[in-house]
Amino acid sequence: MNKVGESTKLDLERVVFIGRTYEEYMDMFSLSEEKLQGKKILDCPAGACSFTAVGNKSGLNVTACDIAYFHSNEALKNKGLQDIEHAMEHMEKAKSNYKWDYFNNIEGLRTHRLNALYDCSNDMKSSERYIPVTLPSLPFNNKEFDILLSAHFLFMYADRLDFKFHIETLSELLRVTKEEIRIFPLVNLEGNRYEYLDEIISYLTDNGCSVEEVIVPYEFQTNANSMLKIRLGK
Repeated sequence: MNKVGESTKLDLERVVFIGRTYEEYMDMFSLSEEKLQGKKILDCPAGACSFTAVGNKSGLNVTACDIAYFHSNEALKNKGLQDIEHAMEHMEKAKSNYKWDYFNNIEGLRTHRLNALYDCSNDMKSSERYIPVTLPSLPFNNKEFDILLSAHFLFMYADRLDFKFHIETLSELLRVTKEEIRIFPLVNLEGNRYEYLDEIISYLTDNGCSVEEVIVPYEFQTNANSMLKIRLGK
């Protein structure tokens, strides 16, 4: 395995620093603040999402981790601004692949993405809750978190993250989690259900988990409207 400095720190161009808002997280994971109160929560990988920043201000206990956090806050903020504009150009060409009920239009989407980036980068200046990691390895203790949330990473990038990586990452997520893992979405970038999802579910149930696919009140990318809810055995 390459050392961190070789594989991540010098490669900011490969990091896409775009995030979702706190409100999006609550919808895409079908969560309530009541469920999260008193729980220790990990967002993995968190990117430029504002869930950690806003959640902690709301009295929750949230930690964020991501490969992006090996870079400086200022570099990430500048990269995020560039990435958002690049993404908006792409969205203009691919509007028909998305449902616009949630954001109304591209300007609404841009506003959400900028709000998430500013909340995240402002919080990173004064918080130690943003931990750099290189999956499939996490620097946390066994069962350190009650709830783990993982958005727009596993399954979505099936074209570049192979089945072995998914299993190794899931094994690590299971190791650091005590009660429940939620993964969103269950489709790849083309909007097709992840082809090895049934094998993933079998792996999880073989490891003592109860697993269900849950429709959620959030759909932006067409067909990306369900999550995997994994309850861990005691």
